[in-house]
Amino acid sequence: MLGTRQRGKNRQSAARIVKTAPRLSYRLAGMKLETLKEMMQGGWVSIAPEVRPSKNPDGTLKPFYLTRSFVYLSEDRFELTVTNYADPFGKAALAKIDIGGHMIWQGDHPIVSGAHKVDFIADAAYAVTPLHPGFADILKKVAADGYEPWEVGRQQSIFGKAFRPFGLVQGENFKEYDLAYVAHGMLFWGARNIDGRGFDTEANRPTNLQIPLVRAAPRS
Repeated sequence: MLGTRQRGKNRQSAARIVKTAPRLSYRLAGMKLETLKEMMQGGWVSIAPEVRPSKNPDGTLKPFYLTRSFVYLSEDRFELTVTNYADPFGKAALAKIDIGGHMIWQGDHPIVSGAHKVDFIADAAYAVTPLHPGFADILKKVAADGYEPWEVGRQQSIFGKAFRPFGLVQGENFKEYDLAYVAHGMLFWGARNIDGRGFDTEANRPTNLQIPLVRAAPRS
């Protein structure tokens, strides 16, 4: 009789565990995300010039050399500055790209425990500053409509506008399907697809980690 009663209690306990497990798992996942957000707060910069695979108009691959400066703010707002270079050592700057917007979190990413899917949406600002005469001349040819003449050092907003070099469409906010992860004091995003595809759809969301960012030096 005691054995039967004990088995019944065990089954009831097991049932309670099964019922509460999803709620517990959800709470733990939420705690992980909040911890990630806390760890991301503030400024981050590239360790050194980086390279990404990108595509020429004919579909062939080309290197895209860059550095990043990123700030994660309250209410999931972000500011990102990307400086594009003509060479792998970052000696010849071509352009500066400034983006501002919001981040939308989309759940755990399977690459590593603690990584999360996140969408970056440029719904606050998007601007380009040519830093080299050759780049300014190219923009004069391919991005003249709707803009003042492109000049070195002169920033122009492309927010909400068509901008052929970046594939931007009039009235649409730029969006990337990415990931975020913090470990060893470094911030990781997703590695670019090796065939040059952008992060423009859920199917193209990255599956691996990118070269990390490190904490920006405090401003004096």
